[in-house]
Amino acid sequence: MTTPRFHGVIPPVVTPRTADGALDLPSLATLIEYLIAGGVHGLFVLGSSGEVAFLTDAERRTVIEEAVRVAAGRIPIVVGLNEMTPPRMLEQLQLVEAAGADAVVATAPFYARPSAAEIEAHFRILSAATTLPVFAYDVPVRVYNKLSVEMLVRLGSEGVIAGVKDSSGDDVAFRRLVLANRAAGSPLVLFTGHEVVADGALLWGADGIVPGLGNVDPRRYVEMYNASQNAEWDRVRDLQEDLCSLFEIVFQAQGVSGEAAGLGAFKTALVRLGIIATNHMSPPVPPLDTTTTDLINAIVDRAGLLVR
Repeated sequence: MTTPRFHGVIPPVVTPRTADGALDLPSLATLIEYLIAGGVHGLFVLGSSGEVAFLTDAERRTVIEEAVRVAAGRIPIVVGLNEMTPPRMLEQLQLVEAAGADAVVATAPFYARPSAAEIEAHFRILSAATTLPVFAYDVPVRVYNKLSVEMLVRLGSEGVIAGVKDSSGDDVAFRRLVLANRAAGSPLVLFTGHEVVADGALLWGADGIVPGLGNVDPRRYVEMYNASQNAEWDRVRDLQEDLCSLFEIVFQAQGVSGEAAGLGAFKTALVRLGIIATNHMSPPVPPLDTTTTDLINAIVDRAGLLVR
């Protein structure tokens, strides 16, 4: 069986910022090198973990160009397209193509509240406008629509989309998608966005993982994926449990937004590891306070990442 080009562990790369709010390109470069050294199979920039909703078009272009430059063809660069309507999505697509990325991960439209038929037409419009592989990004918490299994398999069978990045949190629907895709001859490459039940998704037949926590501990996710390919399921479970313990960093902040608690925790852990310079977020999201930072640092220290 031929391994697809897009497979394995493709972490959604965080976007570092300096203390004064500018993009921190040296930290981004260091993070990318850390991820590549950890054995990841690709990089997903401008996803939710990359704070795409907060970045200007100029910042988005800069992040893509820097990722492409630093990766230098060693692994593919996948870029998130997150826009309200197809015309705005097509403008973002031009930016991605010009920067030299390898594929796009596109959400359904939002704000306009499209029908199921309009969502399908959206993906067809996008696919017809590019030669890049298009992955459908199933993230209903952001766009308020769940992509249907039937539509995804149909679009895959027709060559409209290359795969799916599932961040729905709906494990029943994802397993249905795996089975339906297999019955159709596996036209889609399927990724889960789960950090803590990735073992289950791999057991069901996912082709890879897009874990935000993979910014912090890429090696264990890669080890878990490799173990799954060898059907070493006890090893997969043990690695997943280690990662579940590390994932506790996202539950340490209280009374803040999901972005501050989750992405802020990833950034705080990366500062602890010496990978990025600050845990600053895009405004108006504040960095985590000292008490929370101390709690996160203790979890990171217990995980043994400083000596891995």
